[in-house]
Amino acid sequence: MNMAGLSLRDLEYVVAVADLRHFGKAAERCGVSQPSLSAQIRKLEDGLGLALFERTSRRVLTTPAGEPIIRQARVVLAEAQRLLALAEGQDGGLAGSFRLAAIQTLGPYLFPHLLPILRAHHPDLTLVLSEGRTDGLLEELRDGRIDAVLLALPVEVEGIAAEPLFFEPFVLAHPVGHRLGQTSVLTLSDVDPGELLLLEEGHCLRDQALAVCGVTARAGRHATGLETLRHMVAVGNGCTLMPLLATGDAATVGGLVGYRAFAADRPGRVVGLAWRASDPRGRGLRDLAGLFRAALPASAGCSPVGAGQAA
Repeated sequence: MNMAGLSLRDLEYVVAVADLRHFGKAAERCGVSQPSLSAQIRKLEDGLGLALFERTSRRVLTTPAGEPIIRQARVVLAEAQRLLALAEGQDGGLAGSFRLAAIQTLGPYLFPHLLPILRAHHPDLTLVLSEGRTDGLLEELRDGRIDAVLLALPVEVEGIAAEPLFFEPFVLAHPVGHRLGQTSVLTLSDVDPGELLLLEEGHCLRDQALAVCGVTARAGRHATGLETLRHMVAVGNGCTLMPLLATGDAATVGGLVGYRAFAADRPGRVVGLAWRASDPRGRGLRDLAGLFRAALPASAGCSPVGAGQAA
């Protein structure tokens, strides 16, 4: 196979199948029909002289011979994205398409604050938004599949730059009528570890809740997402720590959930913006962090954290 027979689009198809382990979902991500995607991958496999995927009626697996090819395909696509970024933002600013992601416990509650100011300052920027868990998003960031991530700091990953934006306090979410809703002063020591509800493993908010409450993980009831966690509180299963931005007026589940702020030494997380340190749009990304830092109104209850302050 020569260079003329190799296209970036084919590599994009291969990486999509490797990510999703499903030809139909990969075709949907790439915006093509499943027969077209399958045919192009077959053509690529024939040209390379090896099978990239093991196909069965139930699942799709990468073959041992295909794994190094797929790894290199990710590198090629990331470098192609860098080439486009250089062309679109030669002055280090933001232009063209911009893929912004956020962790799942943050995105739905933060995006409404950020998008108006982002659209006002970058009206020509084509935004692509997504959500996920921290580890998966950082992998996508390193591979060039997204451009920046809103997440909880610190991020200790080689090749990733980050700037803090603001401190978001945690509040206690409790069933209405619960004893902790009646105390005059609420501290972390008042929270019974046996009543503490958590997200399932893989969510950074779970680890943060365990750390600030000084307890260890245990078997028990875990929620797959923040809204499920809120509903578990509503039905009286226990209490949990909830990020402040997720506690708006409509977040009481019909008046079944109450929220209490902690009196002192407020637990919380520092939210930041992360991007690849090698991204040629570094100046534009730092400017974007500054815009985001100023975007939250005082009524949101979050405190801005300057770029020079420790995260």
